[in-house]
Amino acid sequence: MIGSLSDLVFAMVAFVGGHFLLSWHPIRVQIIGLIGEWPFRGLYSIMAALSLIWAVLAYQVAPEVILWDPHMAFQHMPMSMMVPVCLLLVAGYTAINPTAIGMESAAARQPLAGIFAITRHPVMWAVGLWGVTHALSRGDAASLIFFGGMAVLALGGSLAIDRRKAKEGGLLWERLRQETSNVPFVAIIQGRARTSPSDIGWWRLAGGTLLFVVLLFWHDRILGVPPLPGVPLF
Repeated sequence: MIGSLSDLVFAMVAFVGGHFLLSWHPIRVQIIGLIGEWPFRGLYSIMAALSLIWAVLAYQVAPEVILWDPHMAFQHMPMSMMVPVCLLLVAGYTAINPTAIGMESAAARQPLAGIFAITRHPVMWAVGLWGVTHALSRGDAASLIFFGGMAVLALGGSLAIDRRKAKEGGLLWERLRQETSNVPFVAIIQGRARTSPSDIGWWRLAGGTLLFVVLLFWHDRILGVPPLPGVPLF
């Protein structure tokens, strides 16, 4: 049953809360002990997909309840941030992620450079920035719940991953702690990391730029909302 703000709240609680609940170490270990690692990952993926579909559908039909009139600067924030969001997303998904479950052995053999010199959680920050900017730019309750929930999941999830890695310890976490940062560019500013476009990968930068262009020209057609307030591109 969808069509109210309470339905959207329930959907986002299921989506965000389900991620945190199944990622919580005591519960995760207990479930893996009962059904095994790979069945757990399958269960996690199914839960995430179903709750995300529920949340998207609930957001689409939620009533519009205006909470504030967004300042013009807020209205332009999503457009302004989408280039770094797309670059972080593409680079993060196409590189071996040292914080991902099951990638520890592969990541241990890779230098912690490229996009991970900027932040060790590029995908999380991409989703977080996307969520924050869209929540601020819309000004209605449904957008605050949906996009705000996405931002909480992404940015809170990056902290949860760091806590899990710190608890596990090991050489990889020590390298991550010393050579990277959670907050973008902190390790570079502090002189603990360095990167360059070639380290990140020119093809990744091109892919991120292409994704931005596609979203720019198809945002209005797919979602019915122009990327620039009041400025349809077609």
